[in-house]
Amino acid sequence: MTEEFEVERPRLRAVAYRMLGSLSEADDAVQEAWLRAERAGDDDVENVPGWLTTIVGRVCLNVLRGRRAHPELRMPDPVVSLPSGPDPEQQALLSDEVGLALMVVLDTLGPDERLAFVLHDLFAVPFDDVAVLLERSPAAARQLASRGRRRVRDQAPAPDLDLSRQRAAVDAFFAAARDGDFDRLVAVLHPDVVLRADGGPDRPSFTAVLRGARDIAGQATGFGKFAPYACPALVNGAAGLVMVAGGRTLTVMALTVRDDRIVAIDVLNDPARLKTLPVPPLSPRPPAPRPAGRAS
Repeated sequence: MTEEFEVERPRLRAVAYRMLGSLSEADDAVQEAWLRAERAGDDDVENVPGWLTTIVGRVCLNVLRGRRAHPELRMPDPVVSLPSGPDPEQQALLSDEVGLALMVVLDTLGPDERLAFVLHDLFAVPFDDVAVLLERSPAAARQLASRGRRRVRDQAPAPDLDLSRQRAAVDAFFAAARDGDFDRLVAVLHPDVVLRADGGPDRPSFTAVLRGARDIAGQATGFGKFAPYACPALVNGAAGLVMVAGGRTLTVMALTVRDDRIVAIDVLNDPARLKTLPVPPLSPRPPAPRPAGRAS
């Protein structure tokens, strides 16, 4: 049992992370699943990986159902990696390229919708097994997953998979913000871009949702002052930025790029949560030269 569980642990942690959006809660859910599995034993279990997945799913469903609803935006925990790529443990966590924008949308689903979509669409758990967890019919489980799928499709556009193209768009955005160039910012933003920022419960003024290229460009012109602290990073496997000063992580920005334009910007700047996130050692990159003829 111990050997089988350890083999499955990275995948189970990935299931729990997508269900809960919290790295610490995901670890707790996996530990609780281990205790339940150990008590039950697997002597009569034919499909151990599937059995363990349903145990983790049940633990996570209980957590989601017990959460107090909070109307304010709460950003899921980002997974920050070096620009060279995630380490093996992070790669297992991000095995299906789950961007932060997708995690944000998953947080808007109801517990039953989230479980049906995550288990079936992301981890190929049959609807018959999902239905048992939800105490519903397979047809009802299928309908819940379908509703979740529609919301994800509408609100979390799939990003470009080419990291170099992602990075080029992110660099162009930050260079334009550094220069205060409104027109260049609008050019690199999709017209329907959305920016979501979570400042935490102690800084509600830093929590906001903005939509539209021109409104976001108007706010982004102030990002230039952070240029000395901007470190390129991968955030949930996609090109992003982390602001670091004095050894502290100030902000994590995930940018979703599609067709060379930014369609979503997700920002976590809650100091309390940033203190608890595992962030690798990052270094600011010297800013690119300003375009010729522009005053310094």
